[in-house]
Amino acid sequence: MNTYPSRLLEEAIVELVKLPGIGKRTALRLALWLLKQDPLKAQALGNAVINLRTKISYCQVCHNIADTDTCNICADNKRDHSILCIVEDIRDVMAIENTNQYRGIYHILGGIISPMEGVGPQDINIASLIEKTMQQQINEVIMALPSTTEGDTTAYYIFRKIQSNVPTITSISRGIAIGDDLEYADEVTLGKSIRNRIPFDRTM
Repeated sequence: MNTYPSRLLEEAIVELVKLPGIGKRTALRLALWLLKQDPLKAQALGNAVINLRTKISYCQVCHNIADTDTCNICADNKRDHSILCIVEDIRDVMAIENTNQYRGIYHILGGIISPMEGVGPQDINIASLIEKTMQQQINEVIMALPSTTEGDTTAYYIFRKIQSNVPTITSISRGIAIGDDLEYADEVTLGKSIRNRIPFDRTM
């Protein structure tokens, strides 16, 4: 049992430990580091975290994080709104954007189908995707989902639901290793996978 010299220090450590990848020793080190900082810096950190949780919205178009109802990507008229890239989560958008190889828009599922974890099609943003392909002029949908059994299952489910609405459905090329997440791929490999995408039916 750890004994701390201050109840306030202990409370800070208890909260820091709740963060992913943070153990008690790291939490203690962070708390002690914060104690040494200018109070204004600590206050700025606290305000940033509060604002992150209370003021950030989700784009009503693609489900990306945003400061307004529509994210910067969806609001950009210079992007090609007829090309739609489907990804699992927000980190994948950031990874693809860092390649500077894609100028279309996105649709974030917020997860992938995983029966083992009790996640079905109704639990992620598939219904809004189907509606989008029916109501908008989408010329190409790019499947950029993880190269896993769950990712492939999700992609195939979506393919069956939208194939009659979209003339071209492609997948990023398998430069991404099987089982890898997009966020861990280097920018060059991911960029080539986006550029060299292939018809989705060839990936099955």
